[in-house]
Amino acid sequence: MPTAHLTFDQTGDKVAQRVKNMRSSAVRDLFAAAVRPDIISLSGGMPDVSLLPQSAVRKAVRAAVDSQRAVALQYGGTLGRLETRQVLCDTMRDIGVRVKPENMLLTSGAQQALDIIAKAFIDPGDIILAEGPTYLGALQAFSAYEPDVRCIDFDECGMRMDLLEEELEHIGKGNPRLKFCYVIPNFQNPGGVTMTPERRKRLLELSHEYGFMVVEDDPYGRLRYDGGHQIPLKALDDEVVYLGTISKVFAPGLRTGWVAAPKGVIDKLNLIMQGSALCTSSFDQVVVEHYFTDTPWQRTLQKFVKTYGVRRDAMLAALEEYFPPEASWTHPEGGFFVWVTLPEYVDTGSMLGAALDAGVTYVPGDSFYPNASRGKNCMRINFSYESPENITEAIRRLAGVIEERLELYRVFIEAGAI
Repeated sequence: MPTAHLTFDQTGDKVAQRVKNMRSSAVRDLFAAAVRPDIISLSGGMPDVSLLPQSAVRKAVRAAVDSQRAVALQYGGTLGRLETRQVLCDTMRDIGVRVKPENMLLTSGAQQALDIIAKAFIDPGDIILAEGPTYLGALQAFSAYEPDVRCIDFDECGMRMDLLEEELEHIGKGNPRLKFCYVIPNFQNPGGVTMTPERRKRLLELSHEYGFMVVEDDPYGRLRYDGGHQIPLKALDDEVVYLGTISKVFAPGLRTGWVAAPKGVIDKLNLIMQGSALCTSSFDQVVVEHYFTDTPWQRTLQKFVKTYGVRRDAMLAALEEYFPPEASWTHPEGGFFVWVTLPEYVDTGSMLGAALDAGVTYVPGDSFYPNASRGKNCMRINFSYESPENITEAIRRLAGVIEERLELYRVFIEAGAI
């Protein structure tokens, strides 16, 4: 008798419960549509790597291949190359953060950092605080470990400390289930807002009062188009767990991120990394090392800032020109994103199909909340990748789709159906 083999569809009862509860990333799902030539994508948060000077990239890669082949193509230590960590420590001084290499661990992008932090600190049912809405990649990383994520609303000044204090009073001081607060203080994803210095100070005070860690994610901090530099939380309190990445200031294809944290935290994360990845790419690390040491990378950064600033201005101008008065949106001083809020009766998830038919993509707002419980009338739109002309056209198309929804609602109102 032939041996029976389980097919993939028959293994559903073998899958861990944590996987069954995980949601797919809305941004990843939209990538397939975004590559269509008739689509203008406002969905993915991609940097424009075409702005990188080929000579600088070629120089860094050639240096990794020619001078350090035995190192760049070999296994490395779990913490990451000491030389790379030192270079990244040096770059962080520019933004006011002083950290030593022994307090840093390199990861395969900041996304892996989120996963290992969640794996190290979250038990099922633990309480995690975050901005509401928050980065969907963080929600996806955290969800595998089954926490209770509680989102605190933000306004134009960042996370509202009055609402955070209310939530903390409800949780109680010394509650062992309260693990950490995850925040993106600079040009928040998806909101685009920046936390004020006063709120940064208060957040740190509350973290000590209630006994929770602060995890600061800072992928966009150097991409400021208006106003002055805001000091990172890590520069104000060394207990902060800081996540950095080269994805927005160099190249996301070189999967290099890092965690800067107290040694006790780094030691725990090092154990997790040993079991999950052994080490990150030595080749990527050596390329990053040479790029930030041997090339005029700050000149390229200013090119990024100038280009993205023009694109942001194009998006804000187009929103002002084309979007209906019922809509509102954030006005980011930097970063990649604008958060749009429409009337409560508009469901941006169900509207996405019509937007695709019109040749434009965005990310529906409920993707940025746990369990898709809120944000159904909101959307995140991105201005970093498309040209100003394409951004203007995309907003015009999107405005037409929204107007159709609003007009349909008005018809129902006039007919007495609502």
